[in-house]
Amino acid sequence: MNHRFRLLAARWPALVPVLAALVLALTWGRSLAPAAVAVVSCCLAGAVLSAVHHAEVIAHRVGEPFGSLVLAVAVTIIEVALIVTLMADGGDKSSSLARDTVFAAVMITCNGIVGLSLLVCALRRRVAVFNAEGTGAAFGTVATLAGLSLALPTFTTSTPGPRFTAAQLVFAAAASLILYGLFVATQTVRHRDYFLPVTAEGEVIDSDHAAPPSARTALTSLGLLGVALISVVGLAKGVSPAIESAVAAAGLPASVVGVVIALLVLLPETIAALRAARRDRVQTSLNLGLGSAMASIGLTIPAVAVASVWLEGPLVLGLGATHMVLLALTVAVGTLTVIPGRATPLQGGLHLSLLAAYVVLAVSP
Repeated sequence: MNHRFRLLAARWPALVPVLAALVLALTWGRSLAPAAVAVVSCCLAGAVLSAVHHAEVIAHRVGEPFGSLVLAVAVTIIEVALIVTLMADGGDKSSSLARDTVFAAVMITCNGIVGLSLLVCALRRRVAVFNAEGTGAAFGTVATLAGLSLALPTFTTSTPGPRFTAAQLVFAAAASLILYGLFVATQTVRHRDYFLPVTAEGEVIDSDHAAPPSARTALTSLGLLGVALISVVGLAKGVSPAIESAVAAAGLPASVVGVVIALLVLLPETIAALRAARRDRVQTSLNLGLGSAMASIGLTIPAVAVASVWLEGPLVLGLGATHMVLLALTVAVGTLTVIPGRATPLQGGLHLSLLAAYVVLAVSP
C-alpha cells in the first residue's frame, strides 16, 4: 500500500492536468450545482499546482530567463483567448472587459507578485538583491505599454469617451507588439545576463547545481503545462457564474468578479514567483511578475484590436480617474524600488499596499 501511495504521489503532476482537463470537458458550458462547484474548485487548485511544477521543470531545463518567459507567455496566450471569447459572447456589456482584465493583471503582477516576492526574500535575507538594469528595462516597458494602451485613450478627443479611433488602435496594437518583441530579444539574446539571478554580492548566478532534466522530460512537462493552463482558465470560467452569484448576493460591484478571475488565472505565476523568492532567486520572481504584465498588455491589445473588426459594440480601453491614480503611484513606487537594485521589506509592503488599495476600491469604488 505504501509503495502504491508513493508511486501515485510521484505521478500526481502528470495525472492532475489530465483529470482537470477531463472535468473541464464534462462541465464546459453547463450550470454547476454547489457540489460540482466544489469539485471543479479542487481540480482548479490541483491544475495550478501542477502548472507550477511543470513550469519549474522547463525552467530548469532551458535556464533563466527563458523559463520564466515560457510560463508568462503561455498563461497570457490562454488568457487572451478567454478574453476574446467572453467579448464575443458578451456584446455591449463586455466593451470594457479587455481594459479591466489587463489593468487587473498589471496591478496583481506589478504590486502583488513583485511585492510578495520582495517581502519574502527580504524577510529571509534582510535585503532582496536583484539586477537593476534588467528589472528597470522590464518595468519601463510595462509602464510604457500601460501608458500607451490604458492611459492615453482617456485623453484622446477624436472619439467620445475613453476610446481609440481605428487608426489610434492600430498604432497602439503595433507599438505593443514591437515593444514586447524588442524586450524579449533584449531579455533572451543581447542582454540575457541582465535578467539572471544575482548573489547578495551582486554576482550573476548562471547555473544551478542540480542536473537539468532530460529533453524528453522537459517536452513532456511542456505538453502537460499547456493542458494544465488550459484547464486553469477553463475551470476558472466555469466557476465564474458561482463567483458572480456570490458577489451579487454580497451586494458588491460586478468589477470584483474580474479581480477574482484575474487572481485565479495568475495563481500559477504567483506561486512560482514565491517559490523562487524563497530560494533567493528574486530576479526570477521579478521576471515572472513583470513579464506577465508585459505579455498581458503586449498580446491582449493586438488581439482585441483584430477582434474588434468583427465584434459588435465599442471597445473601451481608457482608465478612469481612480485607476489612473493607482497606475501613476505604481509607476512611481516601482521606479524607486528598481533603481537601487536592492529592496527591504518596506518596498514589498509599499507594493502590497497599492494592491490592497486596488482591491478595496474594486469592492467599494
